[in-house]
Amino acid sequence: MFDFESLYQDLNENNFNAWSKTLPKQIEQVFADRFHGKLEEWQQVLAALPNIQASTINLNKDTLQIGSKDDCDNDTRQQLTALLKQFHPWRKGPYELFGIHINTEWRSDWKWQRISPHISSLQNRSVLDVGCGNGYHMWRMYAEGARLVVGADPSQFFLTQFHTIKKYVGEAPVHLLPFKSEELPAFTQEFKGRGFDTVFSMGVLYHRPSPIRHLQELKSFLRPKGELVLETLVLAGDDDRILIPQDRYAKMRNVWFIPTTPVLERMLERVGFTNIRVVDITKTSVEEQRSTDWMNYESLSDFLDPEDHSKTIEGDPAPVRAVIIANVL
Repeated sequence: MFDFESLYQDLNENNFNAWSKTLPKQIEQVFADRFHGKLEEWQQVLAALPNIQASTINLNKDTLQIGSKDDCDNDTRQQLTALLKQFHPWRKGPYELFGIHINTEWRSDWKWQRISPHISSLQNRSVLDVGCGNGYHMWRMYAEGARLVVGADPSQFFLTQFHTIKKYVGEAPVHLLPFKSEELPAFTQEFKGRGFDTVFSMGVLYHRPSPIRHLQELKSFLRPKGELVLETLVLAGDDDRILIPQDRYAKMRNVWFIPTTPVLERMLERVGFTNIRVVDITKTSVEEQRSTDWMNYESLSDFLDPEDHSKTIEGDPAPVRAVIIANVL
């Protein structure tokens, strides 16, 4: 099983002592309730990863660079490549490990380029990344100077991918919990305001049946004067519209609603956020999300109308994503 002892230590060093006391039992319960049938197989692959010392680590590059090609021989690199391929599909990245380029489905670096110029400095801040996937953006947050980064994602597969990267990065105050956002505590209520300085929620809101509830959760994770970075699907336009897909949206079953940005801003206001600003609106391209050798399933081009890429295959507007930043009092 995964070792969370360094997480508890980092929480204690960052004024999250009360949370660190309740976490061990909760983590144990989550694995008991949702133990994935392939987790033992994934952990065997994780244990088989060769021990290689990275001569260089650069987490501030678009492709996260861990080690160089000269850090191991060709046989070891081939062994590592074969093991990494067993963690297919790689959706968020890209990464480069010891000269092995993991060309992920998403160019997650493009999203970071759109977001990072607009957020408050992460220097010496505690950060929560809700729905963090395998943790690509968490490493970017850490590279920006965050003193603690905690991610939450219920996928035990993503948790395994994260620990694959962490094995070679080494000790760092960056951790992933196999939790849904609703399984995180309301820090402002339960732990007397000891919330996070910055909370990210990227690609989560439209998957939640109750968007207001999710926004309330995000607010409860923030300390007073903390910052929310929200990235989500939106409808183009400045009117008051919401798309509620009849069945699927871009072949996704769990898309519940897609609003225009004015509707989303009003929702944030009603929940109690202030200083709300839309900093980016970008249509997702087939260059940003696509099939690769490391994710060879269907991707965005298969989700769009083949004759009109302005529409999904169901006939709805094609994916457009907005970044909204807001604060709490």
